[in-house]
Amino acid sequence: MAGAATNNGAGRGRPGYDLDSLLRTAVKVFHERGYDGTSMEDLAKRLGITKSAIYYHVSSKQELLRMSVDRALDALFAVLDEPESLEGPAIDRLHHVVRRSVEVLVDELPFVTLLLRVRGNSKVERQALARRREFDHLVGELVAEAERAGSLRLDLDPALTSRLLFGMVNSVIEWYRPRQGLTKEEIAEAVTTIAFEGLKRHD
Repeated sequence: MAGAATNNGAGRGRPGYDLDSLLRTAVKVFHERGYDGTSMEDLAKRLGITKSAIYYHVSSKQELLRMSVDRALDALFAVLDEPESLEGPAIDRLHHVVRRSVEVLVDELPFVTLLLRVRGNSKVERQALARRREFDHLVGELVAEAERAGSLRLDLDPALTSRLLFGMVNSVIEWYRPRQGLTKEEIAEAVTTIAFEGLKRHD
């Protein structure tokens, strides 16, 4: 199993090689060549190892995809389990979920980018899309709760509000690049300020 291999796989292939570096390289090549256009031979060449060293950790390219998108999804779902997402007024919980989702996106940028670009062309992708819909549904319920509490406008559909909120969050993948001077906290602050307070100046 791949999980068991992570503990002693560093002895295979080049020094320092492990499952995390394999996943990060695989995701980078998937972005460059497309998932369908990437072969295990391509990954082996990029890593400077043999294909058998890759198979020591994973059974297939599809498993690499599954582990990569699950990394992003698991991090997002973990946000929903944080105490600040579970306790207090709905509007405060929603604010926390949006803020932390931005931070997850920045921390796991390559993996979240891959997740947001899957199209359901395989079983793994369809499973990822199903989990994304589940996440969206849970956030939509939180938006609806905030509306019922009188903290948000009542003339907007909660599901639409949720999609628009996370449309803004997810757009960060299109322009954010590490080392360009913005911290994840600054980006999260900007997104939540615009989302919850708007752009209009209040004198």
